[in-house]
Amino acid sequence: MEDMDRLIENLGVKSGVLLEDIPKIDLYIDQVIQLFETSFADAKRNEEEKILTKTMINNYAKGKLFYPVHNKKYTRNHIMLISLIYQMKSALSINDVKQVLDGLNERALQQGLNLESFYESYLELQQGNVGSFAAGLNEQAGRVSQQAAGMEDAEELERVLLIASLVHTSNLYRRAAEKLVDDMKERGREK
Repeated sequence: MEDMDRLIENLGVKSGVLLEDIPKIDLYIDQVIQLFETSFADAKRNEEEKILTKTMINNYAKGKLFYPVHNKKYTRNHIMLISLIYQMKSALSINDVKQVLDGLNERALQQGLNLESFYESYLELQQGNVGSFAAGLNEQAGRVSQQAAGMEDAEELERVLLIASLVHTSNLYRRAAEKLVDDMKERGREK
C-alpha cells in the first residue's frame, strides 16, 4: 500500500488562509478568489477544481452566511468568515453552516468581537488536527494491513478496506458536528 507519509504530503493538509496571507486592505471579489486559489492550491484534487467562485461567494452573501460587504469590498473579517465557510461546507449543509456562524457574525458586527483572535485559535486547532490526522491515518492503515494479511489480492483489498474505514471515520466526525449544530439550534429556541 502507498506510504502514508507520502499520501499525507500529497493531500495538502497544511493549505489554508493564514492571517498573514490576508492583506490589510479590503479586496474585491476577484482578489478574494485569487487569494483562496493560491492558498488552497496544494489541496486541489485536480487542476480543474475551483476552490471558490463568484457564484459561491454571492450565494454565501445572499444566504447571510457573513454580514454584508460595503462597496463590493471584502474586509479581513469577511475573508476569515469565508475561510470558515469553505472548510465547513464540505461536511455540513449550508443551513448548518449558517446556524454555526450566525452568532459569530452578530458578535463581530455588533459587539466588536476580535475575529482575528478567534481565527488564530481556529488555525492553531487546525494545525493540531493535522498531527492527529497523520497519527490516526497511520494507525488505521496498520489495522487495515493486519486485517488484509493473507487475503487473496491483499493489496487491492487492503486499499478498499482503508478507503471504507476512512469514509466511516469521516462520517462519524460529520455526524458529531451535525449533532453539535442541532444542539445549537435547540439552545437557540430555548432562549
